[in-house]
Amino acid sequence: MDNPIEAKGLTRVFGDLVAVNSINLSINEGEVFGFLGPNGAGKSTAVRMLTTLLKPSGGSAKVAGYDVASEASMVRKKIGVALQDAAIDPLMTGNELLKLQAVLHGITRQDAKIRCPELLERVGLTAAGDKRVGTYSGGMRRRLDLALSLVHRPKVLFLDEPTTGLDPTSRVALWEEVRTLNKEIGTTVFLTTQYLEEADQLAQRIAIIDNGQIVREGSPAALKSDVGAPTLRVDVVDSDFEIAKQVMTELGEERPARKGRIAIGLTGGTRAITVVLKALEDQNIEVQHVELDEPSLDDVFADATGRRLEGGGDT
Repeated sequence: MDNPIEAKGLTRVFGDLVAVNSINLSINEGEVFGFLGPNGAGKSTAVRMLTTLLKPSGGSAKVAGYDVASEASMVRKKIGVALQDAAIDPLMTGNELLKLQAVLHGITRQDAKIRCPELLERVGLTAAGDKRVGTYSGGMRRRLDLALSLVHRPKVLFLDEPTTGLDPTSRVALWEEVRTLNKEIGTTVFLTTQYLEEADQLAQRIAIIDNGQIVREGSPAALKSDVGAPTLRVDVVDSDFEIAKQVMTELGEERPARKGRIAIGLTGGTRAITVVLKALEDQNIEVQHVELDEPSLDDVFADATGRRLEGGGDT
C-alpha cells in the first residue's frame, strides 16, 4: 500500500524561478510531518502541488494513493486542507459554514446534523457556533478552519502555517487539537511552518526546505543530535566586537548569530565557558551577556543553510 504522501522529483517553475526543485518526500501513515523553512523557501508552493491547487512542472506525487496531476479530483476527496490564506465568509455562522461544507462533500443532512456539532465541540467552538464568523477572534477562525477541513473525515490533513498571527495561548490550544486528531483518529498531518517550536512540539519527522530544495530531513531529536556541540552566545560592546570574535573563534567553530552577538560551537560544558571568558578577560573585553544552549532546530537550520530562521527565537 502506498504511503499517504509520496513525491519524487517534484518541481515547480515560475518563469525563470525554480520555486520547488526536484524534492522527494515519503510520509508514513498516521505521521505528523513538519515542513520547515523561511518565507519564500518553497513550502507553500509544495503544499499547493500536493493539494492539487498547482500542477507540477516536473516529477510526480501521490496523495492518499492518487496522482495529484492525473487524479486530482480523487485526491481532493481524500484530503483536508487548512491554508494560511483561507477565505471564510464573515457573514455566516460557524454552524452554517460547516453545514455548507458538508453539502459540498456530499454528506447527507442526517449525518451532517451529527457531525457538525461534534466538530464544533472538538475545536472548542460550541458556544460560538451560531455567531457570525466576523465576530470571531483570529484563533477562533483558525480553529473553525480546522473543523471545516475535517468535515469529510480526510485521510490526510494539510495545515499550512496554521498558527501564523495567533497569540501564544491560541497557538498552544491549536497544537493540542492537532495532537488529539493524530492520536485519537490517526490522521496523517502535513504541517508547514516557520515556527521552530511548533515543528519541535508536533512533528515526528521534519524536512527543512531552503531555496526550493530539501537540505535536511529526520526526527527533531536526530537532527539536533547531528549538529553536535552546544552553542555559546556572547554579547560585547561594539568597540570590542572584532577582537572578541577573533578570540572566540579560536576556541570554537563560528555559528550564525544576530548582529552584535558572537556564537560558537563549544564542547566541554561549564569548564569550557570558563576558558572562553578568561580569554576574553585577558583582552580586557567586557562581556555583557553570555548563554549556552543545547542544539535546537534553529541550530539545525543554521547549520544547513548558514543563517537563522524567522520564528527561531533569540539568536
